[in-house]
Amino acid sequence: MSRTLADVNAMSVTDFVAEFGGVYEHSPWVALKAAQSRPFADVDRMCEAFSAAMHSADPAEQIALVRAHPELGHRLGVDPGLTEASAQEQGGAGLNRLTPEEYAHFRALNDAYHQKFGMPFVICVRKVGGQAKQVIAQAMAQRLASTPEAELAEALTQIDAIAAFRLHDKVMV
Repeated sequence: MSRTLADVNAMSVTDFVAEFGGVYEHSPWVALKAAQSRPFADVDRMCEAFSAAMHSADPAEQIALVRAHPELGHRLGVDPGLTEASAQEQGGAGLNRLTPEEYAHFRALNDAYHQKFGMPFVICVRKVGGQAKQVIAQAMAQRLASTPEAELAEALTQIDAIAAFRLHDKVMV
């Protein structure tokens, strides 16, 4: 359900967190911190407040946030923690319709990525566009060459992009 910005600014903190706590996957603390920045002049300022809340967190909270994201390309029903938003986003990229060969390739990339970085690979699938499965697999393979520090920073950038789409979906402009 979309809300107006006036409604968002007038919400109690409890209602705000209930409405927006899942925008940053399983991490309502981001919404709780962002709520303190109200009133928001527009949705972009709201996105900035959420991003600032995430970036002001300590590294352990940031890593926990990244780890709260699902792996890409799971078979339907395999990940009981997959949120509706993540399921829709992955489905839109065709990741819920992998062939057995594609699934094996994603599984191998996910395993290698998790082994190297200790967290799931995160990418904003809504920004990928056409040929999403191939683009995502290629990005995952390329990012395996990254450093842990650079990869955490990239994961947080991708999470911000995911959240911005989700916030724009929830708030009428």
